[in-house]
Amino acid sequence: MEFVIEQGKQPHQECSTLLLPALSIGNVGQLAVDLLVSSMKAERIGYLDDPFVLPCVGNDAYGPIPCGDLALPLEAYESAFSRVALLQQRSPVVKGRMVEFAKNLANFAAASGKKHVVLLSSLDFGKWQKIDMSSGPQIYYLSSINPDGRDDNCEQLGWKRLQEYNPAQRCWKYLSTLAEGNTMLESNLPFEDELEDEDYYPSLPFAALFSCLKAKGLKVTSLLFYCSEGDNIQDAFHLAEAACRLLGLNPSTFPGNGSGGWVIPFSWQTVYGPPPDMSIF
Repeated sequence: MEFVIEQGKQPHQECSTLLLPALSIGNVGQLAVDLLVSSMKAERIGYLDDPFVLPCVGNDAYGPIPCGDLALPLEAYESAFSRVALLQQRSPVVKGRMVEFAKNLANFAAASGKKHVVLLSSLDFGKWQKIDMSSGPQIYYLSSINPDGRDDNCEQLGWKRLQEYNPAQRCWKYLSTLAEGNTMLESNLPFEDELEDEDYYPSLPFAALFSCLKAKGLKVTSLLFYCSEGDNIQDAFHLAEAACRLLGLNPSTFPGNGSGGWVIPFSWQTVYGPPPDMSIF
């Protein structure tokens, strides 16, 4: 993985916390990062080039005026005001290469002096075993602080640990083994048609990222939100708000403060296409 710094830009050492999405259902993590970048008025300082991320190119996601800036697969942003670095991923990882990508990203995070990495991701609502909406939308978390994934700070924020996390379970154990640079006999792994319900969570991108970042000795916090495919903008708000609470940030103080403390990314205006032509009704 190569980090290319934009001309005239320089990373800030005080931005030791890294926020990034883990691709999953509804692209909620990516939407949340877009919302945070736009609201913080974060500055793009460069991009990452990794052989395991599919290429893509698009228009600038944040500016209303075309200025020649292109959106690339892996973009690095920093908000010196909030002392947070953000990484946006706009295209998926090559099938079967998620662990290799996660290792590359963990090496980059460690080499660039990051101390805390926050993963933002979503989970399939259809896999939710114990549904509890009594207190509204629920944020789940997974932390590297304790072996069982528990974090007292997250508990005080009212979040629940991902109960399905079991470091002794075969797929979680396999991820940990790979992240630490060891190998495991293929005979110990389930075939794709043998996967059970408990194998769903460690099969997701956030699990590989969590395991590899943890193996590098970094503090890792995964914030997770159950959702379904569709209009996931409100889910992105929940996840972005959770990230702010975790890091002690107040959206109303962001330099790009808009209505309600958030600045809607310009690209969201067409995320679901133009409105229908009313003349057809």
